[in-house]
Amino acid sequence: MRVAEVVGRTLVACGVDHVFGVVGSGNFHVTGAMIDAGARFVAARHEGGAATMADGYARTAGAPAALTVHQGCGLTNALTGIAEAAKSRTPLVVLAPEAVTLTSNFHVDQEALAYAVGAVPLRITDPATAAEETAAAVAMACHERRTVVLNLPLVVLDAEVEETPLPGPSVPPPARAVAQGDLERLTAAVRAARRPVFVAGRGARSGPARDTLVALADTSGALLATSAVAKGLFHDQPWSLDVSGGFSSPLAAELIAGADLVVGWGCALNMWTMRHGRLIGPGATVVQVDDTPEALGMHRELSFGVVGDVAATARGVERLLGSHRSEGYRSEELRERLDTGLRWRDVPYTDTSDGERIDPRTLTSALDDLLPCDRVVAVDSGNFMGYPAMYLEVPDEEGFCFTQAFQSIGLGLATAIGAALARPDRLPVAALGDGGALMGAAELDTVRRLGLPMVVVVYNDDAYGAEVHHFTGEDHATVTFPPTDIAAVGAGYGFEAVTVRGVEDLAAVRAWVDGPRDRPLLIDAKVVADEPAWWLAEAFGH
Repeated sequence: MRVAEVVGRTLVACGVDHVFGVVGSGNFHVTGAMIDAGARFVAARHEGGAATMADGYARTAGAPAALTVHQGCGLTNALTGIAEAAKSRTPLVVLAPEAVTLTSNFHVDQEALAYAVGAVPLRITDPATAAEETAAAVAMACHERRTVVLNLPLVVLDAEVEETPLPGPSVPPPARAVAQGDLERLTAAVRAARRPVFVAGRGARSGPARDTLVALADTSGALLATSAVAKGLFHDQPWSLDVSGGFSSPLAAELIAGADLVVGWGCALNMWTMRHGRLIGPGATVVQVDDTPEALGMHRELSFGVVGDVAATARGVERLLGSHRSEGYRSEELRERLDTGLRWRDVPYTDTSDGERIDPRTLTSALDDLLPCDRVVAVDSGNFMGYPAMYLEVPDEEGFCFTQAFQSIGLGLATAIGAALARPDRLPVAALGDGGALMGAAELDTVRRLGLPMVVVVYNDDAYGAEVHHFTGEDHATVTFPPTDIAAVGAGYGFEAVTVRGVEDLAAVRAWVDGPRDRPLLIDAKVVADEPAWWLAEAFGH
């Protein structure tokens, strides 16, 4: 058999059952081998979309995915999505056929490209060991949470080898043991705290981590918050503050800033999560727990760091606390404040809808009421992004997929496709700005072709709104555009489409929700564009 077949079959044998991509000459046979071995292939319209679909799928499914691209230009087309996945530590294997002949039009230094975006470059050079090297790439992706670019020289892919038994999934290594001294130090800080806040991030995005953190918070009286990527983790908890950082509601920000102990559990406590440090009160003890030593203190000066798995560390602290119980930050008075004033929907505002354009707060609150609660929401980047991120409720951490580590616009629609395939039991909702929607419009065809009952909401201000509001008082000719009928674009791809200028136009959304949903829905929302979103004003200091 060909090495291409060995590689494809090995990936599936090692647990990779979804592969996304655009197929050309170099990756034709390796992709076909994965399909023949039982993997589902999802064809995208552009490699950039395929990379982000694979990223969104892996994050939401909690399982590795594969991306398959053509040699050279297929890989370069996918690089933004690969960079996002690599920065987010997504377990992803990129199958990258490689033209090693310098005179080939397809030749580029693929190893250097992988290094440049933070992925791990590996290469299969010996046909006899192709299965073992492929299995090692999957193991690295899964157990080290890395995005691996597996370079496949064309001459090697076409080589013939004897059929041999394939390796299976590797056994995960044991969780890193937590140093006893670190456990004791963290336990002492938790015991002494009167106003503790736990902020859970990407590293706590699992059932075991959530359950141990909730138990420890109940023991210590801590309030619970998340970074944006872990939104929904504590959705059903009465002492949850939702997201910490620029998206925080005024009450959440007040309480986090008032904490005397802030513990980041698998959370980098970066400038976004801590509002450039403004959510850390004077004299507060700041601790970061992470299983990757080099992550500690990368973004923020710490009182101390703890190297360890989130769940194991939380269990260790709970054990050392013994019978200790504290009310901590929790009180009946605070419980009442959280019940009535925590959500952004509870914060009064002046509705700026004018009949031609709808206030994004009014729009998103209405959509939150209209759309089924069992949903998975993906959000693109831009001035608009705080509204769907914070006004649309999600049932748990698998209900929110946030590809923002690279802060690229144009990834939101492909993210939603990947998340939708990982959770086919939920309504997928893609929230996009007009700039990102038009960048990724080719994947509207993928939504329709896959038969996904997706809602695509376009917050359309006919501009790159972040730049408009950042560069106040300057010429905006380079970042504003004539009106675009994005509803017509959606209809052209086979969507049911509606233009929304006021709440009365949302009747069409209600009809779609109540109907068979046999076509996806695109909402071209003409939103008020006169002021920056609150999170953007906070970030830019306006």
